[in-house]
Amino acid sequence: MKCSYACRTADHVVSRRSFLGAVGAVGAGLGVSGFVQPAIAEQLQKNHKRILTIFLHGGVSQLESWDPKPNTDTGGPTRAIPTSVPGVHISELLPYTAKQMHRLTLVRGINTKNGDHGKGHIEMLTGRKKDPGQDYPHLGALAAKLLTPDKFALPGHIFVSGGGSSVAGPAYLGPKFAAVSLDGAKPPQYAERIAGMTEESDTRRNKFRASVNDHFAARRRSADTDAYTFSYDQAQQLLAKRDVFDLSKEPGKEHEKYGKSEFAQHLLMARRMLENGVPFVQVNHTNYDTHYENFDFHIEQLGEFDRPFATLIEDLAEREMLKDTLVVVMSEFGRTPKINASYGRDHWGNAWSVAMAGTGLKAGAVVGATNANGTAVTDREVDHGHLLHTYLRAVGVDSKGEFVIGGRKLPIADPSKSAIEEILA
Repeated sequence: MKCSYACRTADHVVSRRSFLGAVGAVGAGLGVSGFVQPAIAEQLQKNHKRILTIFLHGGVSQLESWDPKPNTDTGGPTRAIPTSVPGVHISELLPYTAKQMHRLTLVRGINTKNGDHGKGHIEMLTGRKKDPGQDYPHLGALAAKLLTPDKFALPGHIFVSGGGSSVAGPAYLGPKFAAVSLDGAKPPQYAERIAGMTEESDTRRNKFRASVNDHFAARRRSADTDAYTFSYDQAQQLLAKRDVFDLSKEPGKEHEKYGKSEFAQHLLMARRMLENGVPFVQVNHTNYDTHYENFDFHIEQLGEFDRPFATLIEDLAEREMLKDTLVVVMSEFGRTPKINASYGRDHWGNAWSVAMAGTGLKAGAVVGATNANGTAVTDREVDHGHLLHTYLRAVGVDSKGEFVIGGRKLPIADPSKSAIEEILA
């Protein structure tokens, strides 16, 4: 999506079609699958943990959200307001979220040393820096691999489009764990049987397809052919589960509670996915690349974000789902403390914040701090690697564990980093 106030990098003009095609190509081109130690996999599948990431594309300003600095040379007009946790203040642009702070966890000492959109996406979604010739799995692929119960009928990694992009795929975990993308809050395409085809005819057709596939696989089996077979089988199961993706099944009061904006409907769809056990869902909210008129645009964007997000957190808590669900609100980086000549903030990875909630975390906790005007981390500096370890540990994964890919051991997360223990329950 192209924004009039955003930088002119390719990340803001990539089309949805080209992005999805690229993800598919990455997944299909890496024909290797792996496994994690059986004892770990069995334990994780019993837990039925889930992860929801809300990616604020473009780089939300920490100074207008989680770490305001009012009455300083960098703070701008944004005030800080008290939250439901005594002593903890966040931006006045998040009044509904402030009431849910007792369920949230803030990390305010992030330094990724990066101000590039593409690299930032990769780092925040994989916990690794981009290495030449090496791709690492998206957090969603990791969750789909590690958290999906046996014989699960739905995809394990679902991407609810809302603008922006996601440049990381399943890498060496294989195409089976690539994202299934929904066109907003709509059911997947082709999830209904062809008009006029009976269930009996469909069954015969698929039996014939399976026999041909088996014959081919006996000679030329690969991770790609296994993934294609899995996709067909899953498509059949989706026929019986199509209502999961149908928001019209939600009562009118639920739509009113979340709101009618596209983002609000995407979060309601995400809740339906989580209710049905989908291990990983990502929802995007875009247009945060505010090089111009940062304050006006954050009023608009966070105004659209605040109420639906707070409603989701309260909803998950009331439905007793928050105890099994990790929610992460992230961006590719933050924004500069210095206000530029166009009343904007530029790219900034040196001192910014991420918000989390849910399973495995200490609710209401705040770790890390920045100095008085937000230009540097002064306490408990962490980066994308520490965050990924933390996400995995929160849902019960031994983040120091390994995958075995073609006889080669590969660490699940960056072995040089570790989890942020202070916020783990």
